[in-house]
Amino acid sequence: FSLKELHGIFPWLVESIFGSLDGIIVGWNLRCLQGKTNPTEYPVALDFLDPSGPMMKLVYKLQAEEYRYDFPVSYLPGPVKASIQEQVLPECSLYHNKVQFPSSGGLGLNLALNPFEYYMFYFAISLITQKNSPVTHHVSPSNSAYFILVDTYLKCFLPTEGSVLPPPYSNPGGAIPSPTPRSPAVPFTSYGMHHTSLLKRHIAHQPSVNADPASQEIWRSETLLQIFVEMWLHHYSLEMYQKMQSPHVKLEVLHYRLSISSKHHGSPAQSSYQALHAYQEAFKPTEEHVLVVRLLVKHLHAFSNSLKPEPLSPSAHSHTASPLEEFKRVVIPRFVQEKLYIFLQHCFGHWPLDASFRAVLEMWLSYLQPWRYAPEKPPQSAEPLPRSVSEKWAAFIQENLLMYTKLFVGFLNRALRTDLVSPKNALMVFRVAKVFAQPNLAEMILKGEQLFLEPELVIPHRQHRLFMTPTLGGSFFSSWPPAITDASFKVKSHVYSLEGQDFQYKQMFGTEVRNLVLKLAQLICQAQQTAKSISDHSAETTASQSFFSWFRFTPSEMNGSYTGNDLDEIGQDSIKKTDEYLEKALEYLCQIFKLNEAQLTQVMMKCGTAQDENGKKQLPDCIESEDGLILTPLGRYQIINGLRRFEVQYQGDTELQPIRSYENATLVRLLFRLSSALNERFADQMDVLCSREDFVGRLCRYHLTNPHLIQKIRYSPVVKDRTSQNWGPRISLRFLASYRTLISLLMIYFIASWFYIGPVGCTFIILLGYFLYAVIMTFFSEGWKPHER
Repeated sequence: FSLKELHGIFPWLVESIFGSLDGIIVGWNLRCLQGKTNPTEYPVALDFLDPSGPMMKLVYKLQAEEYRYDFPVSYLPGPVKASIQEQVLPECSLYHNKVQFPSSGGLGLNLALNPFEYYMFYFAISLITQKNSPVTHHVSPSNSAYFILVDTYLKCFLPTEGSVLPPPYSNPGGAIPSPTPRSPAVPFTSYGMHHTSLLKRHIAHQPSVNADPASQEIWRSETLLQIFVEMWLHHYSLEMYQKMQSPHVKLEVLHYRLSISSKHHGSPAQSSYQALHAYQEAFKPTEEHVLVVRLLVKHLHAFSNSLKPEPLSPSAHSHTASPLEEFKRVVIPRFVQEKLYIFLQHCFGHWPLDASFRAVLEMWLSYLQPWRYAPEKPPQSAEPLPRSVSEKWAAFIQENLLMYTKLFVGFLNRALRTDLVSPKNALMVFRVAKVFAQPNLAEMILKGEQLFLEPELVIPHRQHRLFMTPTLGGSFFSSWPPAITDASFKVKSHVYSLEGQDFQYKQMFGTEVRNLVLKLAQLICQAQQTAKSISDHSAETTASQSFFSWFRFTPSEMNGSYTGNDLDEIGQDSIKKTDEYLEKALEYLCQIFKLNEAQLTQVMMKCGTAQDENGKKQLPDCIESEDGLILTPLGRYQIINGLRRFEVQYQGDTELQPIRSYENATLVRLLFRLSSALNERFADQMDVLCSREDFVGRLCRYHLTNPHLIQKIRYSPVVKDRTSQNWGPRISLRFLASYRTLISLLMIYFIASWFYIGPVGCTFIILLGYFLYAVIMTFFSEGWKPHER
């Protein structure tokens, strides 16, 4: 094919691979393509899309000719789309000199992208647009072709060792390709001041006017990372978008809107309304999306930590540092920090309270621990002691203070609303506590808080400054701000740039957060006792199972009660794990916040999980009223979190209970009619017999009456009027409809046949035996629990 033909089919080819932006065309569905389920297509797709594969060779070939392709602005993330539609240029240099109106006067805005940008835009956004792809089998995101390709591209264009391989069709002596300039007739204001690129600054220091290969590799690295961050992390609400705007940016936008309003009456207001509406688009990241972002975070830590040690001479540094090394130095604060913080805040506030939050949690913890991805190896020791966090990471912790403190408070609020008896939820609390309990980490976080809370009057020369960092969302190659050596100012700049000047900081080691930690410790104690009670109940149930348990018949089914819990299904091993996780989490929390034994003892006393005189768990917190028991807010909380429960039992007429799975439906109905006929026919006679005070009266009461089960009723919030019902003496034959009873009788008749005892004789022996049993039981007590027979 000629270049012109390749240029024509390139957009079609990209769409065929990654799918259409509207999601109608699925493409190759790389997110569901795995080696186990697609052994033929999987390696072919990876080879074709590899950085040195045929597709990228085509990209570089078209790149050399400086072709441009239109990408609709309407498919960009909500905040970017809204700002461009409002004719406010985003800070990110990725969009500079690329926005164009359609030449035919159409309604849509487009970005004029070069082939590499166009390819990467489609690749990155396919993670967001292809959410509703048909999946016929379970897919592990970390084994998909898409996940592998993201990892491959990161290793190729952001290498931790060596440099980026030059493109096969590059011209070492040629100039860097620049995007087609936008139409001068389209006025745009910028979020901030236009910054010159560090790439251009690096070229200016070269003795030749032509770009060197290092500049080419930096351009691809920056473009790849900007696209990934913009497509995957640039999603948030209107409130968050407004909070991110710096004062001078808001002023620029206001001046621009006023100037436009004086020229075009009413129309900008409509476009502004549409833009603000676009900010509020619902954004629900998937678990796969979060896993890919975590992969990006981990690689960026490794990429940044591969920075070579700075030379001793500052002058030597300015002449010897390559663009790639300078890129490593500021790649995280310039590209990732702000948008990842907003992304994590969104997830912490909107993610469901279930175990799927583990993906978000691990991504957060990966960002908090850059030392895990440092090239140096920890010293080998005989005992696996926790590794102390080196002091060299203090600057990173201080410049990311909100990542540690505010998000930790957000996690505490989530943990207080989850069921910690669940092993997966207990594991998440354990993971966070373990990370923050690393030696020296809490001290460095506390030091960062002290720097932030340092009074401003201490350093007078700061008072004319604005607490704003450089445009973190912009290009890494933006001009450097003046060197800031004051640690306190850096911390304040970080906090105020992310949260605004009016932000009220909540200290992680302050009284309010400490009280939250004590509440969590109390919940941990309650969850441990709940897990223990579940374990004990499960053991009792197992021990009490009879030979006939395989007939699905248990004593609890007889009286209609349900004493089980959904957590019974997790098994003894999982309950043991839950207890271990919670025990270690409580220990780590005590280390982090210096909780002493007196405070823990007080927490234990407040747990409210003491056992009553029968060794059973107490009722949920209730108030006695004329209508029965009424739950208090504490009682509702105890039920929701599985800390206490009512033993739900059937309180109505036992003859009218729903037919059970261990009963024969036909026999239940026939025996009910027979029992009803007998009760109606002999009701008066039974009343007379049961009212007698002699032995015959006691024997009849044992067989024909059913006490009100006062001891059981106290465990259920029933209406008092219902507990006062008296069904009177009656005959109940429903037990004969039980499969267990029928099979037991058949076995007795079968065994009796071995001794040549006929059915009539066997029936007489059974009745005689039961009569003797009833006489003996009557002698002992009249108040025993009845056996309705």
